[in-house]
Parts: sequence; structure tokens; C-alpha cells
Amino acid sequence: MITEIFRLARVAWTLGRYDAILPREYQGLLPPIIGFFGTLLRLGSPKLSGDPGVRMAAALETLGPAWIKFGQFLATRPDIVGQQAAQGLSRLKDHIAPFSEAEAQKCLEAAFGKEDANRLFGPLGPAIAAASVAQVHKVVLADGRLVAVKLLRPGIEREIDNEGRAMALAAAIIQAVSKKARRLEPVAFVATIRAALEKELDLRREAGAGDAFGEIAAKDGYLNVPAIDWDRTARRVVTSAWVDGVPMTRPPVIADGDRPKLARAVTCGFLCAALDYGMFHADMHEGNLILDSEGQLWAVDFGIMGRLNADQRRYLAEILYAFLRRDYRRAAAVHIEAGYVPPRHDEGEFAQALRSVGEPIWGRPARDVSMGRVLTQLFDVTDQFGMHLRPELVLLQKTMVQVEGVARAIDPDHNIWETARPIVERFMARELGPEGVARRALSDIELGLKALRRLPKLLDQLEDRLK
Repeated sequence: MITEIFRLARVAWTLGRYDAILPREYQGLLPPIIGFFGTLLRLGSPKLSGDPGVRMAAALETLGPAWIKFGQFLATRPDIVGQQAAQGLSRLKDHIAPFSEAEAQKCLEAAFGKEDANRLFGPLGPAIAAASVAQVHKVVLADGRLVAVKLLRPGIEREIDNEGRAMALAAAIIQAVSKKARRLEPVAFVATIRAALEKELDLRREAGAGDAFGEIAAKDGYLNVPAIDWDRTARRVVTSAWVDGVPMTRPPVIADGDRPKLARAVTCGFLCAALDYGMFHADMHEGNLILDSEGQLWAVDFGIMGRLNADQRRYLAEILYAFLRRDYRRAAAVHIEAGYVPPRHDEGEFAQALRSVGEPIWGRPARDVSMGRVLTQLFDVTDQFGMHLRPELVLLQKTMVQVEGVARAIDPDHNIWETARPIVERFMARELGPEGVARRALSDIELGLKALRRLPKLLDQLEDRLK
């Protein structure tokens, strides 16, 4: 406990030095004593520009890998930090100095043994990209193939575990002292972050996610995924085929005629995977999308993936479908049926509130409609109606904003709503048509049979309790 308190004190001090906690912009809104404490923290700090989100991003980069990842997840929760702060945090640079080639070689030898590491990989060469948790090497294999080898940083597991315990303590304190914060469930949110980070520390999981997403992407052809080399993958190492191209952070000159197609590939690649298969790449920023010389888009880095079960996919499609048809009454009903909004609220009143979010976007040019603004308003409305934000929906909504941003950077006139329309309509026709009805009926029958098979055991348990 004492160690965690000291860690939190270091975090608070660093955030104060970067004017990211009790920021000057809110000085007039704070109680005098709190404002004075914020002023003390800023004394002697370097002159920093940008909004609080940008300053917080700079502070978290100083605090290290675990806090960088924390900031990246926090960027997915504009409901907690606000839209402006979330945008600032989304600029977090996950790029730090690489560890040495000698250490990288030791990582390979620890994973495969010295003899097999030399046989499987050969010389590593310098890292071509280094992030907070891992770094990537470009390797030429003995048979001439090019592969990308991703290695976890030495000691990263211990560092993230230590900082994670400090985060958990901070969340518990916030939840205990702030009634308003309880709706946002900070303890559960930090637990989600820690669980996600633990998954990222087992690169076999990332390999499995990349392999599964590759199968999904191949079915629609909007995105490409490099093949996983399973013989050269272990818990702390993942190897995949090398993609010869440039990331969309610095794309080559794209012909005007190709822009709509590329923008559509980004949106459809995300939405088809989410709706049709219940799995989506949840970190689709420009750095994770590579454009090759043939104009094909490749998705890489599958450390953060989103998943939706059958019910969640159906509810999501129905909500989108209702918005596309401007049927706000149905959109409100679906929220209540799904349990997102408590049934005590009046459906008509909720529909009216949803109309205030949806109507302003229709009939306006695509470039004038901000998905981020629409989702921020939706967060506000659902908050008023007692909706506890579901992690899967928040991650999906965050990714939709990210996807639209990438697509708009390629084609400023890209309309994510109209691009989504045929995909959503196709899903609804399939799910509400004879095929979908029959599939759900079979599923219900199967559940009923399972319940019947459990019935004798349940009766025995009941008899034992009665005795």
C-alpha cells in the first residue's frame, strides 16, 4: 500500500508540473483552496502549450509505458474526460527509444533457446519501430522471406503490474469520495485497462487475434492482414509477414480518383467485421494502416480488439438502422430492450431526446458533420436517461470516430453514414429475414434442450436443500 501511495504521489506531481491536473483553464471554477494547490503545483514548471488533454498526454509520456497505455484507453472515454481532452490524449506518442540489439537477441534466446533462435531468425539488425510495450525488427530469413518480429520490452510485465496496482488504488479512492464518478465506474474501468494490458503482454493472443481478423478481412476484401508465422511466435515474440508499404501517417500522393475507394475500404473494413463477425480492430489509427505500392490497405497491430456477441451486434445494427431511417422511437425502444436505458424512463421522451441528436446531421454536407460531436451529444443524452456506458459500446463508438477521422483524411467528402447504410441494411435483411428467424429459433430450441438436460440435476439440488 505504501509503495502505491508513493507512486500516486509521483503521478500527481508530474501531472501538476505539466498543468494537466487542476488546470489553469478551470481555475475560476475551483474552490479557492483547490485552486491555490493547483497554482503551487505549476510553480517553476516549464511553459506548456495546448489544451489540458495535450498536456496530459505529455505528462503520461514522461511517466512511462503503463501510463501511456492508460492514457490511450482514457482517450476512448470522452464521457469521463470530455471530448477535447480525449482528442488531446489520442495524440499520445507511443514511440520511445528502442532497447539494444543484444537485449533483443537475449529475448529471442529466452523464448526459443539459443540454437533454435539462431536457426529460426538469424541476425536481427536494429529495431525499425519502438513503442512503450514492444518493438519491431525487420528480419530476412534464411529462405529469403522478409518478416516483422515484435518483441516485448524486458521487465515490462513487472512495471505494468506495479503501476496497475497504483491505478487501482487511485480508482478506489475516486469512487469512494465522488458520487458523480460512481456512474462512470472508475474501479471497473481500471480493471478493464489492467486486463487488456495483461492480454497485450502475451503476444500469442495478439497473434491469434491477427490470424482470426485476417480470415475475416479476406472474406470481404476491404482490408488485408499479414500472415502470422506460428513457428516464430511465442509468449513474448510474434512474427508476421513483412508489409512493403508506408503507414497512412505519411502516405504517398493518392490520386483523387482513388480517394473515395480507399476511404470506403477503411469504413467498410471496420463495420463489416464488427456487424457480420462480431470482431473489429479497435485501434485503427493511421499508424496501424499501411498502403502498399498497389494501392491496397493493410491493417497491423492487433493488441486491442473489440468483440460483440450476437445480441450486441443485433442491437447495434437496429440502433444504426433506426437512425438511418430517422426512426427515433425505434432507436429508443432498442436501447430499453437491450437494457442500456432503465425501463422506468418514458420511451417517447427518450425518442425525442435522440431526435435532437440525429436530426441536425441530415441534409448537411458530409464534411460539415462531425461524428465526434454526434457521439458526444449521444453520451450526454444517455447520461440524462441513466444509461451506464457499456465497455463494448464505448470501444465501438471510439473506433467509429477513429475510422471516420482516417477516412476523412483520405477523402474529406467521405460520408460514414451513407457508407454504412448498405452494410447495415444487408445485416438487417439477413437477421430479420427467414434465415435469421430460423437461426434464432434453432438457438432458442438448443437453449431449451440444455435447460431440460439440467433439470434433473437442479431437482436433486432442490431436494437436498429442502432436506
